[in-house]
Amino acid sequence: MKRIFPYLALCTWINAHATPQISAERLEALANNPYWIALGHYETGKLGGWRSYVDDPDFFLAEEGASDPAAELRATLTALYTATDQGDKHPQCVYPARTRWLREQLQLSDLPQPVCGEYKAWYADINPHSTVLVFPAAYLNSPSSMFGHTLLRIDQPDIHENNTAMLSYALNFGAFIEGADNSILYAWKGLMGGYPGLFALVPYRDKLKEYSRLENRDLWEYRLNLTAEETGRMVEHVWELKQIRFDYYFFDENCSYRLLELLEIARPGIELTDQFPITAIPTDTVRAVKQAGLVESIDYRPSREKELLARAEPLNHAEQQWVRQLAENEKLLDAPDFLALPAPRRALIQDAAFRLVRYRATGEARSSENATRSYKLLRSINRNPPPELSLDRPGLPEEGHESRTWQLGAGTREDRAFAEYGLRMAYHDLNDNLSGFPLGAQIEILQLKLRQYEDSHWQLQRLDLATIRSLTPRGELLKPLSWQVAGGLERVLGEDGDERLVSHLNGGVGGSWQLDEDALGFALATARIEHNEDFAPFVATAAGFNTGLLWHNPLGSLSLEAAGDYFHNGEVRRRLSLNQQWDIYRNLGLRLTAQREFSQLAAPVNEVMLELKWYHY
Repeated sequence: MKRIFPYLALCTWINAHATPQISAERLEALANNPYWIALGHYETGKLGGWRSYVDDPDFFLAEEGASDPAAELRATLTALYTATDQGDKHPQCVYPARTRWLREQLQLSDLPQPVCGEYKAWYADINPHSTVLVFPAAYLNSPSSMFGHTLLRIDQPDIHENNTAMLSYALNFGAFIEGADNSILYAWKGLMGGYPGLFALVPYRDKLKEYSRLENRDLWEYRLNLTAEETGRMVEHVWELKQIRFDYYFFDENCSYRLLELLEIARPGIELTDQFPITAIPTDTVRAVKQAGLVESIDYRPSREKELLARAEPLNHAEQQWVRQLAENEKLLDAPDFLALPAPRRALIQDAAFRLVRYRATGEARSSENATRSYKLLRSINRNPPPELSLDRPGLPEEGHESRTWQLGAGTREDRAFAEYGLRMAYHDLNDNLSGFPLGAQIEILQLKLRQYEDSHWQLQRLDLATIRSLTPRGELLKPLSWQVAGGLERVLGEDGDERLVSHLNGGVGGSWQLDEDALGFALATARIEHNEDFAPFVATAAGFNTGLLWHNPLGSLSLEAAGDYFHNGEVRRRLSLNQQWDIYRNLGLRLTAQREFSQLAAPVNEVMLELKWYHY
């Protein structure tokens, strides 16, 4: 049911609480005030005028309120003076942020006084005092968290004295999904705005349970310098957005963008959303919040996975075997061979085994077997405690390179010189500046490359819709799979030495192994489907491999790769490549690329290119 109140049109209630007479000039000025624009989530329309990001008619009091801030303001002002017998449905109770702002701007001392019991109880329960921006690090295995995620934690006044973070509330904006869409459908609908987005203010502990995978992701907490009044102003607007739908898009109108709008409500005058006209990558929005001077302090909470690996790092192979055995059979705590180990080593092993049990139980229902095992390990740890675990804080995610990349290259392909021009919308590949990013993670979305040969021949070299690679190293304790997926258009060797522009979709799965702190090797089995004019079938399939070495060195990052595709029609295509990037500074890199391509259809081809990469939002 719409929030448009029929009695407004009828104007039947006339008493001492009549709507004040405000000049048209004053109303127009208020309607164009940046704060009123923020309260209505308005943006300038592409053809002029206004449009609201809110895609729910229930939010507006005026029929044309979604596109006319002035009409919505007039309807709101009239609604505030309606009779108080509506209880919690009175417009003042439904729109506390609008009410407060109009009361302050127009000195409305004669407003009716509805009770608003539901809103006051809700606000008192939250008891907003301060705000923390929470950034869980990127998690490649979840489409919705591939770029990271942001939410706000609303703390109560005693947060520091009594450490009441688990009693705080989490303010989150996310896609509302009915049913169980698979990952591919989820990604597609998220890109196309197929899900409604809703704000939710829920207990922080419940949000952590919902995001059980957060336990295996680093958490960054940015305490903001918002005052209690500013935090309260933001929360009262969230009440106005209860069950109000927005369109949800992964790359722009997403969790991070909507939270920036709320921060603009909290502190009038700051401009955050204007910086993100096309995409709003979470790390970029964190950077914008920091640059706006809103961050007071930063806390880092390492993931369970990182703590486990840090505790196991000083253990040798035999000791890590003990960790695995104890995590599966706690009775071995009393085994003579284990008790024969020096007490300091046993302390490290027991603690690592306890952490491994907790890690494995993440997201699973609590079992009596795990509870018993954890209890016995914990009791043994208390009798022989290990030294305190200390982890160095990694580079701040917002201090990594920016997300959009402009590329300018020059090179030769056999005896033909060329220039190449590229643009990547987001956001990181294996050779990019590693600061703030994990080794072996690649997420590229919408990359375009145009090539101009010396005879002024232009061609589309490639158009990548998405290229995602997760090269997570396997170890003694954890054995994750590495995987990759990519799709789009690219040039491949064709008949008579020509290049063919083909459409393709490929993926692979395998393993990665840490060779030392800054190097890893990987090997994946791959599959590919391709539409190629040189092939008789409309779609050709291939099996293949992708293996290589990735090394983060003093200059930047180097990768060596060998890949092959063996098509069912007899075509064999292989490629050897080397990439070395020099990190000139955070947002500027120089990359040397050399590759040799082989095909059954043509002679081998060599290509070398030097490319300047400018990371710029």
